Amino acid sequence: MTATHVVINPATAAPVVELPLASLADADAAIEAAHAAFPAWRAMPPGERAALLRRFAAVVDAHLDELAELEVRNAGHTWGNARWEAGNVRDCLNYYAGAPERLFGRQIPVPGGVDVTFHEPLGVVGVIVPWNFPMPIAGWGFAPALAAGNTVVLKPAELTPLTAIRLGELALEAGLPEHVLTIVAGKGSVVGERFVTHPLVQKVCFTGSTEVGKRIMAGCAEQVKKVTLELGGKSSNIVFADADIDAAAASAPYAVFDNAGQDCCARSRILVERSAYDEFLSKLQPAVEGLRVLDPSDESSEMGPLISAGQKASVSEYLDEVDVAFAGSAPGGPGFWLPPSVVTVDDPATRIWREEVFGPVVAVMPFDDEADAVAKANDTEYGLSGSIFTTDLGRGLRVARAVEAGNLSVNSHSSVRYWTPFGGYKQSGLGRELGPDAPMAFTEEKNVFIAH
Repeated sequence: MTATHVVINPATAAPVVELPLASLADADAAIEAAHAAFPAWRAMPPGERAALLRRFAAVVDAHLDELAELEVRNAGHTWGNARWEAGNVRDCLNYYAGAPERLFGRQIPVPGGVDVTFHEPLGVVGVIVPWNFPMPIAGWGFAPALAAGNTVVLKPAELTPLTAIRLGELALEAGLPEHVLTIVAGKGSVVGERFVTHPLVQKVCFTGSTEVGKRIMAGCAEQVKKVTLELGGKSSNIVFADADIDAAAASAPYAVFDNAGQDCCARSRILVERSAYDEFLSKLQPAVEGLRVLDPSDESSEMGPLISAGQKASVSEYLDEVDVAFAGSAPGGPGFWLPPSVVTVDDPATRIWREEVFGPVVAVMPFDDEADAVAKANDTEYGLSGSIFTTDLGRGLRVARAVEAGNLSVNSHSSVRYWTPFGGYKQSGLGRELGPDAPMAFTEEKNVFIAH
């Protein structure tokens, strides 16, 4: 009997659809078919592969609203977020469609002959996608991997498989050869684990928790298999007293409560210079209370629900341990809702300050000077993103260089652009995604010497 999973609408707790879960045999068959499809995809002239990726982007663009509506129902994302996410898949495909004709090697001066390098595709790449941003993170994996000439098997999260399944269908509609991009919806313990153990999978790209990422890294070590990990975060939003406090307070909720805080880049720790601390909190409160937390089917919603009952319970446990300074609103009734909440913290050992809550919760702490701000920001096992608010350009650069994180913004909260590299320090990950060099991470560099 085939195992199934019921997809739930997190805004209403109502079932959306029941889907079969792939078995181990299904995963093996998909990997073997992708391996068989690899030689022809690799051998396709670069211009033809590029044209197919552009065609895939055009088909995604023609289905943006359909994909967005699926994500609103499946993941509880707001309409604004869901449209951006579908558009991000399109944009990644268009951007990396430029790569097949630009996978340049080098000619290196040597005595006695000519030395040249080539970038050759790996083979089958396994991409494991989380439930918090199902569409963009899928595209960040499959677009550069396909551009480099690899075939891809992709496992969406059990909670949010619908857009990945549809993207797989749209790839075929766009003309990608069968088995070049295959979606395998199943449990991580079955399908994801098989990506790690199957000898035909040459690389695994995983986005998710640091705990699971460590297990995947250990499993890949058995075969010395390549791996890219994008893991957890506990990022700081550092506000200096010379900053535009109004702007910093107004933007702070969107830096942490977007997607109900279910974002590895969430600035879930706010560090405020002591002399501006009270003023900042007084301006943060109305900004949080004014956040429109509504059913994501309402186009004016700025924050939706948590993904599941389990995630709501996990976040609630953190809130039960502390006093909430102030909070916004949330719908009552069914669905996995929590209001955006602000807590003030003095002790850096407090659990809500140290651990990734992955919900609509932000902790605020004062700091004394620049050195104290950097020390507090770096006092974490994570290092993914962060923000610095100051009108002093020199300080902004100094602090950005001193904070141990892969993606930092000065006077903004920007983290991820498909044309710039993305990834973390410390236990926030391994390797980089996106940017101009991403396709190279899906290749082997070969050196060839030709004697005169």
